Parts: sequence; C-alpha cells; structure tokens
Amino acid sequence: MDEVLWKAAAKLRGSVDAAQYKDFVLGLVFLKYVSDGAFLIPDGARWTDVAAKPGNREGSLGERIDSAMGAVMRANPSLDGVLPQIFAGVDQRRLGELVDLIGEVEFGERSARDVLGEVYEYFLEKFARAEGKRGGEFYTPSSVVKLLVEILEPFKGRVYDPCCGSGGMFVQAEKFVLSHRGGLDDIAVYGQEANERTWRLARMNLAVHEIAGDIRYADTFFADAHPGLAADHILANPPFNMSDWYRDPGDPRWRYGVPPAGNANFAWMQHVVSKLGPHGRAGVVMANGSMSSRHSGEGEIRAAMVEADLVSCVVALPDRLFRTTPIPACLWFFDRSKNTPGRVLFVDARDMGTMTDRTERILTGDDIARIAGAYRSWRGQGHSDVPGFCHSAGLDEIRSHDHVLTPGRYVGAIEPDTGDEPAADRVERLTKELFTHFEESARLDQVVRAELGRLDG
Repeated sequence: MDEVLWKAAAKLRGSVDAAQYKDFVLGLVFLKYVSDGAFLIPDGARWTDVAAKPGNREGSLGERIDSAMGAVMRANPSLDGVLPQIFAGVDQRRLGELVDLIGEVEFGERSARDVLGEVYEYFLEKFARAEGKRGGEFYTPSSVVKLLVEILEPFKGRVYDPCCGSGGMFVQAEKFVLSHRGGLDDIAVYGQEANERTWRLARMNLAVHEIAGDIRYADTFFADAHPGLAADHILANPPFNMSDWYRDPGDPRWRYGVPPAGNANFAWMQHVVSKLGPHGRAGVVMANGSMSSRHSGEGEIRAAMVEADLVSCVVALPDRLFRTTPIPACLWFFDRSKNTPGRVLFVDARDMGTMTDRTERILTGDDIARIAGAYRSWRGQGHSDVPGFCHSAGLDEIRSHDHVLTPGRYVGAIEPDTGDEPAADRVERLTKELFTHFEESARLDQVVRAELGRLDG
C-alpha cells in the first residue's frame, strides 16, 4: 500500500520544486482521507468533488484542490494556515495522474485516522531519507523517538518539544499513552518550530492523529513561544552543533553559563531545563561532543549542570542511526526530582542496533527494552551495574573525570564469558585455533604471490 503511494508520488518529480515536493504529496493524501475523519468537510471540498474525471476538470484541477484546501481550513479552525494551496501552478497533466493513482488505492476496513496516520508517518520517513541532510530538519528516526518515550514514560501531563520538526515526538508520546490504556486527553502538547514549512507539517501531522496541540511558529531563542510553561515531559532533537543562532548573553535561561556563539548545544539544553516543572523530566538528542567538549566554556556549563544534580542519565548511541548526518549522537536525560540524588546513570549502547541496509541502523525492540529497563531499575533504586553496558556513578567519580560524561569512561569493559571450561583446556583450544589461522594465512600468502607472478608474466 505505502510503496504504491510512494511510486505514485513520483509522478510530480521534476515538475515541482524539490523543497515543496512533500507539501504536494502529503497535502493530497490528507485531503483524500480526511473526509471520513474528525473534520468538517464542506460541500464541494470532498475528494470525490476534487477528483472529477478528466472531461470535467481540464485545466482546473489545481484550482479546485486549492479551493478545497481553503474550504477545509475555514471549516476547521485547528487547520487554519496549515494546508498547502500550491496546486494551481504545477503541471496539471502530472497532477491529474497523481490524483488518479491516489484515488485508486484501497485501504480496507481500517479507520481513516489509522490509515492516514500510517501513510503520513511512512511518507515523512521516506522524504527524510530522500532529502538526506535536510531531512534531519524535520524527522527523527522512529527507534530513537521510541527509546526517548520508553525512558521518560509520558503517561500524563504537559509534553513539550522546543524544536518539534514534523511532530514525531508528540505522535510517539500519544502512542505510548494509548498503549498503556490511557486516553488522548491525558497529555497536553506544546511545541515550537522555526521553519514555517516544517511547522505546517507538524500541524498537519497532529491533525492526522487527532492530537490537540499548541504548536507555534517562531525561533526558540529569539522568541520563546511558551513563556512560563512548566512541562512534565520534554522530548527534543535539536539541530546538532548549530552555529547560526540568536544569542542574547543576558538571557535568563543561561543559568549555568552563557553558551558560545559558535555552538547552540548548551543553549538548547539550558532552554530545556528552564522549561521543566518541579517534577519534570526531559530527554534530548545531542551530538557526542556535548559529553566532553571544553570549548568556549562548554565544560564549565556541563559541570554546573551536573553539580546542580539535573543530569540523570547519559546514553551513548550506536553510529548510523541518523541517515541525515554522520555526526555520532548521544542522549541526555534531565530530572528535577531524581530518585537517586547525587548519581548519574551511564549507558554505553554503541554496540547495539541492527543494520537495515548498508547505511542505516535501527534500535530493535529488545535494544530499546534493555536500555529503558536499565534506566527504570536505576531510577527505582534496584540497579546493578553491568560491565561494558551501564554504571551508576556518584558526583565524586564524575569530578575525577573533570565532568566528562562519555559513558565509555565509566562502564568499563565487558567481562569475558569463559563458561566452565578449565584453564588448561582453554589454552590448548585457543593454541590450536591460533595455529590454524597461521596455516590459513600462509596458504593465502602463497595464493596471492602466485597470482601476482602470473600477472607480471
């Protein structure tokens, strides 16, 4: 089903600007399946009205779609300014072919909400992959989002994302609540996004999933759209190492030190901390450099946040989770009311994950369960260190490392599994294996030399 739609979307490639491509496709998908959902659709704005057969639509399909989008927004204030009205100026023949293909796809007996949510999430991921680095501006890999949500467990309360992209954090939080027999009203969603096109994607994504949220379009550092918010849960994946950002040295958010002009990592983290309520918890995706950098006062800011006992956990992630950037990543977790005061849990997950192809890795359900389980046990004070994987460190130990938070420094090495094999037998076995490798190496050496001799002759 999804692949059929993705191939159908290719009909417009080459005839519209690449940056607008997803706006066209997701807008049409939204209009097609929203008619049976929780929205008012005025007469003349339904898919059957818009997708009239060729004899009745020559040269006017784009205008009808734009008009329908406008009518739907006027009838549903929550969609005001969200749906694209950009169809009149594209190749009408290709647009017609795309509309026909989308109209022919059958989705069975599932609800419009389930179908639309699935298609929308699939398309967002495909567009993120297709756009490469730019895709990272609006999409966080689903396995990373699931890990954040499983650790934070946002059952109830105010959920906030200061750089919400296309809204994936909110959607996953909603799924978590529903999977634990909660209701959509159990969480209230607040967000902010500096890119207008991405903000539209987020608003549409929330509408698709029937999530009521207060998502504002504004630069988080220049204009905090939710002053006074005391969030219960914060999930964020800010742009890594952002150098072009609005910086006011006197900003009250810089309680632990003024972030350097050339890197906003600790600006994002301090903003997140400033939004936490008295019992609030947060999970933030960061570039690995944030765990150890001492550049331009970053080391002092990190130390101050640790000494304030805000940092609860740091997770080193495996490489290639983010197709959109080669920069290694980690997770920081903050907690205003730690059950384990004066301690930080370090988790080294660099060897976890499964490659889905030659370039991308995902965290499996078992990986997520193991990491989240370690955090929950630690937070519930039933924790046991696992060499090579996790370690609970006190402030004195962290100070001895100059407040560098790289998990590899703390978790130690994996203990070898020797089983019940006697030492003498193990030495004999390993010696035999070693000599076998020596013999194979000598054989390959002869083969290579023979081939080189043949080529020279």
